[in-house]
Amino acid sequence: MRYVVFGAGAVGGVIGGRLHAAGRDVVLVARGDHLRALQADGLHLLTPDGEERHAVPAVGSIGELDLSADDVVLLTMKSQDTVAALDELAAVAPPDIAVVCAQNGIANESAALRRFRHVYGLCVILPSQFTAPGVVVQQSWPSAGVLDLGCYPTGTDARAEAIAADLEAASFRAAAEPAIMRNKCRKLLMNLGNALDALCGWEARSSDLYKEAQAEGMAAFAAAGLDVQTADEEAARREGGVSLKPVAGQERGGSSSWQSLARGTGSIETDYLNGEVVLLGRLHGVPTPVNEALQRLANEAARTGRAAGSVPLEEVAARLH
Repeated sequence: MRYVVFGAGAVGGVIGGRLHAAGRDVVLVARGDHLRALQADGLHLLTPDGEERHAVPAVGSIGELDLSADDVVLLTMKSQDTVAALDELAAVAPPDIAVVCAQNGIANESAALRRFRHVYGLCVILPSQFTAPGVVVQQSWPSAGVLDLGCYPTGTDARAEAIAADLEAASFRAAAEPAIMRNKCRKLLMNLGNALDALCGWEARSSDLYKEAQAEGMAAFAAAGLDVQTADEEAARREGGVSLKPVAGQERGGSSSWQSLARGTGSIETDYLNGEVVLLGRLHGVPTPVNEALQRLANEAARTGRAAGSVPLEEVAARLH
């Protein structure tokens, strides 16, 4: 079984690097300076225990690979890039290839299932950063993170069990979970603060706006009939395995959305985080003004190149009126 990490940034780089270190067959799909650095000097993985270098094969497009039904494609790009990536993949991959959505949000799996028969949801609890071409930082300790997965929409199978076993061997905490979308709904609720810390800084996660955004999310999920993993269940899964630990020479940044603004990528994942709550609210008659304001402000900040953490919390609150 070969793992094709499609979108080898922070999350994909750490997963790919750890799997490769555990002796699994891995290839990374990257682009630009990152690709050139990977091909020239390997993947530099910085962890709380020190620096590792892994000579993981890397290519510039999914079309360069001879894909088969024995491959497992891990989608690790941001959710706003999923549809374009699936279009590329569908042009070259057999329809029975395994596609694992190792991404935030709950919309990627249904998009993948339109094109492929075997789709898996993977809930990513993996503090990580992309800091320079060829360099990713794993900030979780003592395990590399929690990566539970299951068939979409429900169930498990032998392949899910095999992937979970490989991830466990690669220093992650992983299990095949038959109701994986419960986990991903809980993660989405947590990610509703990503826009806040991207805009206003990490301390904004302790504000009332974050609590209000999550309350709207819970109301929208309930109206949509979505089952959600409890906060206690999520905390128990992390306990003893995932905690932030300093990495030498690296400062902890914010969420993945904060990283998008900090790097000036021009896009942000908010349409599939706060925007998912807005969508469900509109479909089921639930007001979601806080999430709508965060969605609009985060997209504006990404388009205009506004610096991460530069928006006063009062400016976000003013958008509610």
